Amino acid sequence: MTQSPPAEFDIADMTWPPPPYQQPVTPVTGPDGVRRFDGITYATTPGYRPRLLDVQLPAGEGPFPAVVWIHGGGWLDGDRRYPPPTVPAALLHGAVLGAGLALVSIDYRHSLEAPFPAQLHDVKAAIRYVRWFAAALGIDADRIGVWGESAGGHLAALAGVVRPGSADAAALEALEGAHGVGSGDTGVLAVVDWYGVSDLVALAAHPMPPMPSGIEFPDPYEALLGGSVAERPDAARAASPVTYAVPGTNPPPFLLVHGTRDGLVPYSQSEVLAEALTGAGGEVALRPVEDADHIFLGSPDVPAIVAESVAFLARHLGAQA
Repeated sequence: MTQSPPAEFDIADMTWPPPPYQQPVTPVTGPDGVRRFDGITYATTPGYRPRLLDVQLPAGEGPFPAVVWIHGGGWLDGDRRYPPPTVPAALLHGAVLGAGLALVSIDYRHSLEAPFPAQLHDVKAAIRYVRWFAAALGIDADRIGVWGESAGGHLAALAGVVRPGSADAAALEALEGAHGVGSGDTGVLAVVDWYGVSDLVALAAHPMPPMPSGIEFPDPYEALLGGSVAERPDAARAASPVTYAVPGTNPPPFLLVHGTRDGLVPYSQSEVLAEALTGAGGEVALRPVEDADHIFLGSPDVPAIVAESVAFLARHLGAQA
């Protein structure tokens, strides 16, 4: 007995070679009215795992402004589905959706799969994908922001500052990449950067904190750059957000949130970026989290930090809860 193909199947989509991405299919709607697209392939490269993203949409009618969430993990680890252990996923996701924002959570290639700028290429590819398929996803293509923590904060900052006028045309083209849908606008309206790296050259003098006994972890900066900062100073500058926050570039609004006792990424990294963004003509708010270590360890105010970050994004993306 011949079975009918699923409703989302379209013979017109059958091409060879297949496109380096997967078109969104019908979302699943939960009892809370939240619609979810899980595990969409937004880009592929032969020899690498597919890059995936999830989309969650608030209950109600869209299109909704969207926040692209970029996970941390030293560019070596991490997963789109899991925020840091100090920030419950239910808290983060619920706050975003409750503010009338769509949440797009993305994976990207880790640094031992491919060194920089592969990670930024993937972030840019995800933004292009969301814009290209905005209507099918229920997202407003003109209202997209980015939010990342640690390595993801670094990539979110780069997504905000790597824009026309921030570097020469050839350098910009090299940082945009051509993965997934291949071309399109990757600009964003707002950036939230939680304790991200901003100046890899300056950070080279900061010693890495000791790892727990029995854990072997590669040097994250050497893995990202494909060598040490001393060996690859040009790559370190190219991977540093401060390189592109130059006068006249007018970056989008930034919220920088950083623990003052961060032993992995010093608080000074956000201070330097805040100064550069201000000099570039951008609006920037620097929020110190007193006595907090990396991932806000030691802070009793994580729900308030999440709420402030979501409110910042909702304001600049024009969300209506």
